[in-house]
Amino acid sequence: MAIDESAEGFTLDIVSWAAAAESLRAVRHAVFVVEQNVPEELEWDADDATCAHALARDRDGVPIACGRLLPDGRIGRMAVLSGWRGQGVGAAILAALIRVARDRGDTRVYLHAQTHAVPFYARFGFVAEGAEYLEAGIPHRSMVRRFSA
Repeated sequence: MAIDESAEGFTLDIVSWAAAAESLRAVRHAVFVVEQNVPEELEWDADDATCAHALARDRDGVPIACGRLLPDGRIGRMAVLSGWRGQGVGAAILAALIRVARDRGDTRVYLHAQTHAVPFYARFGFVAEGAEYLEAGIPHRSMVRRFSA
């Protein structure tokens, strides 16, 4: 599924890991492994093969952002290259993953938000639950968004 965000300078597609692993890896490696110092062995897992992935590319086709939706409704691995932050790319990725979940019949989506990103997710109807905790050495909060019937 392609979503045209060309007015914003990027395009967004829902892709499989098999079709776009190299592009997805490039964004996640830059953001999580290099920028945030997440250990390489924590970044890659078997879940990638079963997820729907949202991938944004700039006008030249260079990958700039991504996120994934697990079969159980968990959104994760939201990553936007630093030069593209604040330009609506993350919002487009999140909206696309929410749409995929809703379209396939999920009753809710949830995520583990880095604490600094809680206000971003709250703008999309996510509600924080429970106390802050560390994941990969980074403070997080669990958040959920339920869909009305």
